[in-house]
Amino acid sequence: MTSQTQPETWYTQRLEATDSELSKTNAHIRNISIVRLFLFSICLVTVFLLWEQNTIVILGGASCSFIPFLLLVKIHNRFFKQKQWLETQGMLIRRELKALKNDYSEFEEGKEFIQPDHLYSYDLDLFGKNSLFQAINRTCTQIGKETQATWMKEHLRSKEAIQERQACIRELTNRTDFREKFMVTGQMHPSQKEDEETIKDWSKKEANLSNVWWVRWLIWGVPAINILLIAGGLSGLFSLSWFGFSFFFFIILSFSVVQKATVLQEEYALKMKTLSSYAKLISLIEEQPYESIEMKSLIASLRINGDSPTKALKELSKELDRLDIRNNQLLYVLLEGSIFFQLHQLVRIERWKLTYGKQLPHWLDIVGQLDALCSLSTFAFNHPQYVYPDISDQPFCFHAKEMGHPLMPADQCVTNDAEIASSPFFLIITGANMAGKSTYLRTIGTNYLLACIGAPVCCKELKLYPSQLVTSLRTSDSLTENESYFFAELKRLKRIIDLLHQGENLFIILDEILKGTNSVDKQKGSYHLIRQLLGLNACGIIATHDLLLGELIKQFPTEIRNFCFEADIIDNELSFSYKIREGIAQNMNACFLMKKMGIAF
Repeated sequence: MTSQTQPETWYTQRLEATDSELSKTNAHIRNISIVRLFLFSICLVTVFLLWEQNTIVILGGASCSFIPFLLLVKIHNRFFKQKQWLETQGMLIRRELKALKNDYSEFEEGKEFIQPDHLYSYDLDLFGKNSLFQAINRTCTQIGKETQATWMKEHLRSKEAIQERQACIRELTNRTDFREKFMVTGQMHPSQKEDEETIKDWSKKEANLSNVWWVRWLIWGVPAINILLIAGGLSGLFSLSWFGFSFFFFIILSFSVVQKATVLQEEYALKMKTLSSYAKLISLIEEQPYESIEMKSLIASLRINGDSPTKALKELSKELDRLDIRNNQLLYVLLEGSIFFQLHQLVRIERWKLTYGKQLPHWLDIVGQLDALCSLSTFAFNHPQYVYPDISDQPFCFHAKEMGHPLMPADQCVTNDAEIASSPFFLIITGANMAGKSTYLRTIGTNYLLACIGAPVCCKELKLYPSQLVTSLRTSDSLTENESYFFAELKRLKRIIDLLHQGENLFIILDEILKGTNSVDKQKGSYHLIRQLLGLNACGIIATHDLLLGELIKQFPTEIRNFCFEADIIDNELSFSYKIREGIAQNMNACFLMKKMGIAF
């Protein structure tokens, strides 16, 4: 994609090309099906006409049409896989075109990651319906999805780490073809959480066959005994019947291994599609040239003594596939009686595990990280107007210009500035209901988080220091814990104070503190809380209806600034600009709205 190409243009062109290719593929499949039916019919007619001839003539005549029929079956399967690929690709592109119009309904909500007591994720609607996760997550593996969620819940706090991730995302943003292949490959064989857990558990289990003496004896002893008995029988030293006895004895003995082989095959064969998909993803990853140090480091960490994990995973796949020979009764009897095949194969698989097993969890983790990076790169690609923030290593600063909420449609998004230049420092935001205070807080929190996970932000400019983000915007009561709304909020505030006492650098965002008490008590408690936060060298933003909190600037002229969102009454109608203004709010709208709606007043 050129720098001038817009996401919608690129997706539209790719969808047209995909649909065109899919149409051609479907036509090929239909034509091949017709020819296959014709050839099969010719084969039957040929057999019928030559029925009176000898077997060689019948087979020769039938093969003239049956062999091309078998070749077309193989070609048909290849086209059918191509059809599946193109259908998946088209589905993903259509999703992205919807996402560009702020329709994220077809993407996963990440409800399993909702955590009400988290430091900020619940307040900022990171997970669930219409969440930030639903808007930005484009992972194609379960471990990638979990990695994406972890990054959002545990944001980076060092300048170097954020800049390294920014470099990775920048590099992958323009690799549109690679990201598309990566996503389609992962979507073709979607993984489940239990798949990866089973693989990791298996890789950690001790190998308990390779080191057992009788196993080693059977692996080498069975074929050696059979060779000696055959050689002795053929040379006339003793009867060949001894070979027959040993052959059937070893078949009966092999039944003791059947259950173990069956358990391994049934349990692990179900996960082979996941491993096979990961092998393909790793292969795609390794094919790409990289410039950023972090990307090169990630790819280098995949290798073991210079060997590619793709090669190792394919070896495991082959070893497991060989166990399918057990399903052929004739081969089963021959191989078990002659070389004790199942036990031999189980040992080969264990040897693979001894060599590579400890690396499997690491390989899965790397795939998860690359998947999450591709996801954030797609987010960056979809929003070329977003900017990468400048990360400061000097606490504390937060300078934002024309900042908007990334989940709001561009034509409805009102942007605002924000500035915190030192520590300790608090912005006190006052204003009427519905004037925009809460949206402003979530806008700041969401962009701050995006910046701290290395993603671009919905701002014209942003510079910040990556302190730990902490919010208290949506505390709730808990019936199960017999906990009141007010007590829940106090617990959250206590947690913030404790973190500050532990020396943590925090960026604090609070909305209407101490809501669950009377106005006098609330005002007094809020005063003391803000004084304590300033005394602990904290920084943040506090939104409140209590205009008297704006008076704190008189006591802390260099640590506090007042801003507001006004509700303007024009021609007896309430009007909101949603633009932040300096100073304390002058207009409130509760009484006006009550009167307007005819509520007793």
